[in-house]
Amino acid sequence: MKTLYKSILMALLVLFTSSCSDFLEEDPKGQLAQTNFFGSESDLDLVLNALYRQVSERQARNEGQVHMWAGDDLTTHQASNKEDFREFDRCTVTENSNRLRNTWRLAYNVIKAANYIINHAGQLYGDDARINDKVKTTIAQAAYWRGFCYFQLSRCWEKVPIILEDEMSYDVPVSSPEEIMEQVIADLKIAEADLPIMWTAAPYVQGGMNFAVSQGAAKATLAYIYLSYAGWPYRKTEYYAQAAAKAKEVIDGSDNGTYYYTLLDEYWKVYSWEYNYKNPEVLLASYYNLSIQSAMSSFCDVPEDIDGAGWNDSSGEIKYWKNFPEGPRKEATYAPKTLLKGVLQDWWYDPNYGTPDARPVCSPWYLAACEGDRGTEFDYRKGNNQGGYTGEKSHKTIRLSEVYCWYAEAVGRSGGNDPFAYEVLNRVRRRAGLDPIPSGSLSPEQLAEAAYDEHGWEIAGYMWGSLAPRHHDMFRMFRVKDHFEYRKQNPLIEVAPGVFRKELVEIPASVVWDDSKMYAPYPANDAMLNPNLVR
Repeated sequence: MKTLYKSILMALLVLFTSSCSDFLEEDPKGQLAQTNFFGSESDLDLVLNALYRQVSERQARNEGQVHMWAGDDLTTHQASNKEDFREFDRCTVTENSNRLRNTWRLAYNVIKAANYIINHAGQLYGDDARINDKVKTTIAQAAYWRGFCYFQLSRCWEKVPIILEDEMSYDVPVSSPEEIMEQVIADLKIAEADLPIMWTAAPYVQGGMNFAVSQGAAKATLAYIYLSYAGWPYRKTEYYAQAAAKAKEVIDGSDNGTYYYTLLDEYWKVYSWEYNYKNPEVLLASYYNLSIQSAMSSFCDVPEDIDGAGWNDSSGEIKYWKNFPEGPRKEATYAPKTLLKGVLQDWWYDPNYGTPDARPVCSPWYLAACEGDRGTEFDYRKGNNQGGYTGEKSHKTIRLSEVYCWYAEAVGRSGGNDPFAYEVLNRVRRRAGLDPIPSGSLSPEQLAEAAYDEHGWEIAGYMWGSLAPRHHDMFRMFRVKDHFEYRKQNPLIEVAPGVFRKELVEIPASVVWDDSKMYAPYPANDAMLNPNLVR
């Protein structure tokens, strides 16, 4: 096993072979390896190997974040095998959703692997300062991902069991949202304190880029957690100031050279293959490599009726596309055309619209997750006769442009209006081809809303392992309900002169909102095992 691991070290930080993580796999009794596993420094590499196997699987699969479809940027197919996604799109989720269960399972797999490291890696503490430092950074990585997953779990279910021990017990009571957030913050503070500014050895650094979680990523994550803690349902508004302060630490560190992070000069590069492994805007991502069979679901999420067919788990909501500011960012976010029967057409093209022969998919579609044949850019002009179900595109968890937006929003929501908030927000806007906002021209609330909108456009349609997808922003501002009511009306939208379209996935008029729709039901199988999982 160690020989195999050494052969992988020079590859990217990705999913690893199952032999390295057998002791962390789920089984009916939730048993793990012996607690005295740690005997040498190399064992730290092995357990991180196992942890990142679980992290990469969770980050790559859309099943790991199925609740993202409740956002106003995403929709799905009106039929086909997309019912689990449609349930979230309509805010009518059932407990028997298979993808819902996988969202639960994938997060707790990461937590289980992290708990093992946090509880036992300290056995290697001793007289060797270098090994002691490695133990600390190993535990810090585990703490980061544990906190990350508890945040995501609470976003989907509100109250979940906090499990900090090795065994995955089936009778742990659920914790309140506040208790979960306090655990998340505690874990992230460990990560912030003990992770390096820059990794120095493979596989955690490649080509001068951090491929594992680092101090800057931990700080940025704390900034968004604080921003979320100030919002719904907690409403601890004092955390807006803390969010601004933490985001500014990352921005200042980037500006003064402590961190290497910087914006790419053109938006199309953000999700391009060319910058897949050398993107200085990325604070944290998951990387994949087909050579060691690590790629997971990094595929072209394109309409199923275009030439070559597609997967089409997700596509863009029409209103969001309509309101998206014109410019190079929009051009790089959505496919400019759709290949239908050998002819490039606008996405809304459908000579049979409104009849039984209408196209099964008629929505704008996103380019971010698409890639071509190995090592090439996706070309929308070729349809989907390229690439495949698996690929090597990195899934970007945090980008610097997001931190700029979080800082400006947090400043505004805390009642501030300082010029630097405008400066960093305008860095994002200028790249998007938008006019800068004059400093001081907005009220604090208007500044916050401008930054909120800007972040939404920066990450539109992107849910692949993201810390802060559009749904999470809407959640903390309690705006899912407003969108639900809009989707019930489902009005026709003029998408071109004289051309009107509406969402194909409709919310029945009989479905009535209540705040419980902000959360999903517990997966049926897990609720049967743990009597505490009740609404």
